[in-house]
Amino acid sequence: MFLKRNKKGFTLIELLIVLVIIGLLASLVGPRLFGKIKKAKIKTAEAQINLLGSALDEYFLDVGQYPTTEMGLNALIERPEGLENWDGPYLKKKVIPKDPWGKDYQYKCPGEHGDYDLFSYGPDGQPSSDDITSWK
Repeated sequence: MFLKRNKKGFTLIELLIVLVIIGLLASLVGPRLFGKIKKAKIKTAEAQINLLGSALDEYFLDVGQYPTTEMGLNALIERPEGLENWDGPYLKKKVIPKDPWGKDYQYKCPGEHGDYDLFSYGPDGQPSSDDITSWK
């Protein structure tokens, strides 16, 4: 006599068809998501530059000048020597944020484009047209 077998479960072909469908969907959706991630990182860098710019302006109001390039952005969280009017820290978290690509923001004072230049080299990490700047 033959034993009755339960026909529960999926065949190999059914599983392969499902995997192919998932792969096709991922190939359609994936590139769109990566484009949005890049735009989100750029917007985050712009927001952080604006935040740092506000902190630099507050520093200027207290001290009467922007931090020099040598002092850097660190002057926003730690009192530079010899500055009695410093009333910081000027950032809530007392940490200079990195840009969304994990690099330090670049700061120059005096700047070529204004009182100071504050910028990120962007996704490629090199000076190029995709830099995010405080003067654009």
